[in-house]
Amino acid sequence: MTDLGRYQDPLTIQRVLHATGTIAIVGLSNNELRASYFVGYYLKRHGYRVIPVNPREKEILGETSYPSLLDVPVPVDLVNVFRAPDALPAIAREAVEIKAGALWCQFGVINEEGARIAETGGVTVVMDRCLKIEHARYVGRMHWLGFNTRRITSVRAGLQ
Repeated sequence: MTDLGRYQDPLTIQRVLHATGTIAIVGLSNNELRASYFVGYYLKRHGYRVIPVNPREKEILGETSYPSLLDVPVPVDLVNVFRAPDALPAIAREAVEIKAGALWCQFGVINEEGARIAETGGVTVVMDRCLKIEHARYVGRMHWLGFNTRRITSVRAGLQ
């Protein structure tokens, strides 16, 4: 059984959120009813550059979709994964190869081998957490209200 606590550290999550500008979403769907679409839409609305990675689509959210991480022509800060857990090792290898800063695995995307590949390659791993929820908790409106941050403050700069 995977010890998920090591992949859900609040300070690591905050560092990843604050260091990220470009996010490649592997498995981003063009279907507005899918969670991946909503997360991508939310992240774009909050100023992140979102790069779809889905071999079945040409364009998602007004952005060119690429068949794999290796085809993305710009540096990627964070790889957000909306794929089945058994796909994670191959995605982790690609994340290491493109020198991504972090590999973020959405709820239910848990794979020890994938995490080990990423960590060995110097990529920070967050697992079994939703990027949209964590953004709202530490950076967005939930943060403004003091929810789940262990403090209520008006100070918004830097890590807390």
